[in-house]
Amino acid sequence: MARPVLDVPTWDEVVAIAGTHSITRLGVAPAEVLTRARAEIVRRKSAGMHAGMGFTYRNPVRSTDPQQAVAGAKSIIAAARPYRMREEPARPAGAQARVARYAWIDHYAPLRAGLREIALRIRRAGHKAVVFADDNSIVDREVAYLAGLGWFGKNANLLLPGAGSYFVLGCIVTTAEYPVDEPVADGCGSCRRCLDGCPTGAIVAPGVVDANRCLAWLVQQPGSFPVEFREALGDRLYGCDDCQEVCPPAQRLGERHRLDPQDGDEPAQAWVDVLDLLEASDEQLIERHGRWYLANRDPVWWRRNALIVLGNIGEPSDPRVRRVLDRYRRDDDPILREHATWAADHLAAHA
Repeated sequence: MARPVLDVPTWDEVVAIAGTHSITRLGVAPAEVLTRARAEIVRRKSAGMHAGMGFTYRNPVRSTDPQQAVAGAKSIIAAARPYRMREEPARPAGAQARVARYAWIDHYAPLRAGLREIALRIRRAGHKAVVFADDNSIVDREVAYLAGLGWFGKNANLLLPGAGSYFVLGCIVTTAEYPVDEPVADGCGSCRRCLDGCPTGAIVAPGVVDANRCLAWLVQQPGSFPVEFREALGDRLYGCDDCQEVCPPAQRLGERHRLDPQDGDEPAQAWVDVLDLLEASDEQLIERHGRWYLANRDPVWWRRNALIVLGNIGEPSDPRVRRVLDRYRRDDDPILREHATWAADHLAAHA
């Protein structure tokens, strides 16, 4: 029996479905080549500012052409879901490493669920509709900008009017046609707090981040962590929120857009005990933190970061700290030996 063809869902229906998944902002961008984003990706890649980063840099032609994602696409529905939580976990005692807010729990899962429900409804009407969220196939921030969800802040984050930047983004590329929205005006004005507040000076021009200096990328990048930025890493294990924490719209307006934990959410991982991490097995670390991006799925990079954090915040007189560092200074892995030696020397110099 043939499946009945339904009318394409109205925009009000799309908004209603999104709302049941706490997706609070929606807009529509044209399904055309993202020419501005493509030019910038090529320029920054040529200048080496991607620091070996893959993601949408890997194939700019693909990631900036919605037609390669969905042939015959007419519209891109862009969506934003807030991720700042109403209750933020307090810092436990001991040597604790910070995790950026977006990584506390999987905020993309409920975003995808909402977008998939909308996409399914569009497909039932006889159209193609494919969901992209945290996906290398399309530059989601550029899509969201073209869909009128927000403007590009000087920290390169998308800032939503009246809401700030604590949002995860996704989209649906579809052959269904919806009226296109217009980009919103810049709202940063003369403010430059993010440029001045970046601990490594990674924001080299308004809206331009040099990944070679960005802590959020350096903690994910494989290899030796740049010596000149190890002290600046402070207590960060994964991600960096500094350019948002000094941003007036993100802080002032973001307070109005906090989420309560949802049914089924795992406990928020806002802090990670550094010594526990360094004493855990690979299997334990993958089980605890495996949803985070990790180069080659190798926990060595979490241990590398944790050793730097321990060198920055550890208690030099703590026997457990000394024991862990001594162990890693004899490790088979030269990366871990190097960073453990740095950590021990740094603690000794600041004792």
